Amino acid sequence: MHFRLLAALATLTFALQCASPSTAADKPSETPAFTSPPAFTWAGLHIGVNAGGGLPIASGGTLQAGSGFTSGAFDLAAPNRDRAGASFGAQIGYDWQHGPWVYGLETDLNFLGLRRASTGIFPAPAAYRPLGITAYGLTSDENGDYFASIRGRLGYAFDRTLLYATGGIAAGGWRGASNLVFYDAGALGLFFAPLSKSSRMKYAIGGGIEQALDDHVSARLEYLYVNQQLQNRVYDNNFSFQFAARQRSEAHVLRLGLNYRFDPQEEARGDAKSDDEKTSDTAKSEDAAGDEEKAKKGGKKGKRAEKAKDKEKKEEKDDKKDEEIYSFHGQTTAVVQGYPKYPALYSGSHSFPPKGLADAGSTSNLFVGMRLWKGAAVYLNPEVDLGYGLANSVGAASYVNGAVAKVGRAAPYMRFQRYFLRQIIGLDGGEKVEDPETGSFNEVLESTQNQLSGKVDKDRLILTIGKFSVPDIFDDNKYAHDPTTGFMNFGVNTLGAFDYAADSWGYTYGAALEWKQDWWSARGGLFQLSEIPNGPSIEPQIGRQFMGVAEFEARYDLLEQPGVIKFLAFADNGNLAKVQDAIDFAYLTGNFPPDVNNPWIRKRHVKVGGGVNVQQQLSKEVGVFLRASMSDGRFETVDYTDIDRSLSTGFTAAGALWGRDKDEIGGAMVFSGLAGPRVSYFGLGGTSVYIGDGGLSYAGEKVFETYYKYNVRDGVELTLDYQLIGNPAHNSARGPVNVFGLRLHAQF
Repeated sequence: MHFRLLAALATLTFALQCASPSTAADKPSETPAFTSPPAFTWAGLHIGVNAGGGLPIASGGTLQAGSGFTSGAFDLAAPNRDRAGASFGAQIGYDWQHGPWVYGLETDLNFLGLRRASTGIFPAPAAYRPLGITAYGLTSDENGDYFASIRGRLGYAFDRTLLYATGGIAAGGWRGASNLVFYDAGALGLFFAPLSKSSRMKYAIGGGIEQALDDHVSARLEYLYVNQQLQNRVYDNNFSFQFAARQRSEAHVLRLGLNYRFDPQEEARGDAKSDDEKTSDTAKSEDAAGDEEKAKKGGKKGKRAEKAKDKEKKEEKDDKKDEEIYSFHGQTTAVVQGYPKYPALYSGSHSFPPKGLADAGSTSNLFVGMRLWKGAAVYLNPEVDLGYGLANSVGAASYVNGAVAKVGRAAPYMRFQRYFLRQIIGLDGGEKVEDPETGSFNEVLESTQNQLSGKVDKDRLILTIGKFSVPDIFDDNKYAHDPTTGFMNFGVNTLGAFDYAADSWGYTYGAALEWKQDWWSARGGLFQLSEIPNGPSIEPQIGRQFMGVAEFEARYDLLEQPGVIKFLAFADNGNLAKVQDAIDFAYLTGNFPPDVNNPWIRKRHVKVGGGVNVQQQLSKEVGVFLRASMSDGRFETVDYTDIDRSLSTGFTAAGALWGRDKDEIGGAMVFSGLAGPRVSYFGLGGTSVYIGDGGLSYAGEKVFETYYKYNVRDGVELTLDYQLIGNPAHNSARGPVNVFGLRLHAQF
């Protein structure tokens, strides 16, 4: 029950801010010039460091004999070696304040040096002696000596002293892969256990006291109970003998922290000037008047020089004022999708079950950004995922839900999906033409997710490096890109055959450089592929397996309406399976169905592809898009979806057409297909990332999607979505499938 209360606390804190616009209570109160300065506020962004210690909660150390063994007499001792250790890390968060009540969100990442592996050589129980086994050995890889969390905070402020409670979802604490060896037992005595897994929610709960040392620095003392759940591992010797290991990963953590607080009232305080300041301003005005008189005497040349100087100072002041020092945004999206019974001659492991099904899932993100120096900012995006995509994210090549993580779990879990640095470099060379509409040489960026507001040169270079998603930079389209707010189908929101680098969640490490000029932009990037195709882990060695991608964008006007066309090319360079090799191996060995995951056939290959992406505005309310793409179908799907050629087109229309300005309607179609070797592969029962019906009566997959997005209030949207899938998974023996969806999206 306490798990649900924790999740509810964090979700409620998040939803309250998402569901309501900023109110007067969130803003600093207007203070007359004759009163004292505003009281200290806890509202705003804070960032800081912490250090302390942790005390583990002891857990059992037994390897329980399972499959292949006759009784518990074969259980093995695995001494628990966890011990007290240091904890240190960093945190970043945002608080809001209503009167004395303070509530907010915080995320942190901390080293927690408590976990110790059960390693060593131990005497075997008496049950093994008739087998000639007298001892066994244990070795283990590194444990997850860290914890991370996203927590809600609720506190009561006594001016500069804050008492608070905190709780939310945690990550980390896993146990490393391990080897178990029975001496003098040959191959039967070699057991291996992969990284531990836990299906339950990990969480952190606690409280603390925080004291403001001055207007920007505060210190805290905080206690957390960190529960990283029961860590399960199964040791297997590939001869049907198994041991199960279960170890708790829980700890009490006491830590001191130091925060720097960015005061949102600072600008307001600067506006509330004292009488002395006003007198000083009057004197400055008089001095300026005297200077102006001198300028008049100096003639027109003096006037022009003085005006140019004043204009330059004003522009410099305005630029600094408009620059956002930090940003803090958030979003949460929950999706329910289902379909009724549909006709199917046969089904496989990667099929939509034909009797009908419904699933629900959600994803929630924080988007934190901070300016470092001129043109540079760093961004951090922790994410909490919960639930499942429809049919556990299989069943169609143009998969139906891009808003929910492909890795589904019944309990919420968190990950840091993005952390990257972005540097914007203005290009001062060459002649610049002033914008006839705005009279400005600059472009103003708005404050939004992973973007700080401020003026930048219209001609500029943009370098992004770190962990992020390839579509954050490439293959964007105003009318079809974000599954949390628009179309949800994969094949609509991206070039269907764009097999871009990503882990199982859609993110990877890489670097991208963009060059933006008056009517065109050029982009290029290098990104790490997953360690194995479609795997959860990113290739750890830089340059060993990678993707190169390039895109050219041209902006134009057609019948006085703006449009954009983009040309993209990519190449995946890594250990990939040639599909025909998988088929040949199956015929050679008689092991069917063929399997591209066979390590014997994965070799160094380069998979290439590309596409064109068009967006065209028809009016301020209506826009259309078109995407067409192809990739080399001789190779397996690397990290994206099971499409070798694709064509998608559609439109969106704003609600201003029918009197609801913030509503939206959209409609799109996707036509996709496979290359010859892949048709044969799936026909023999092969499976891939999203599809595999156990057989194939090939026909191109066709998808129609339409949605209506209803604006509940600012920041909250409810969307009804419908998708009709013809020949799901490129299979005419199954379908059509009618998929109905309901999406709730909130953001701030």
